[in-house]
Amino acid sequence: MNSPDDFLDLVRVELGLPLSPTDLRLDFDQLPGWGSVHMLRLLTAAERRTGRRLSLPDLLDARTLNQVFRLLSPEAAP
Repeated sequence: MNSPDDFLDLVRVELGLPLSPTDLRLDFDQLPGWGSVHMLRLLTAAERRTGRRLSLPDLLDARTLNQVFRLLSPEAAP
């Protein structure tokens, strides 16, 4: 993921959630339509898109989509 827009596109397409850039900073419990299964779907879609494995514990520690984006950004790669 190179930009928040790329990430937001992934969320919109793969999860079917019509979110805006401002939604990236909301806690998951404040996101319209967000459910617990979305995190697993997001993990799978992000791994497929980036071609690298992601840490589920790190993802589960995230409280916002912005935090998830930072985990997916190239700078976060090991």
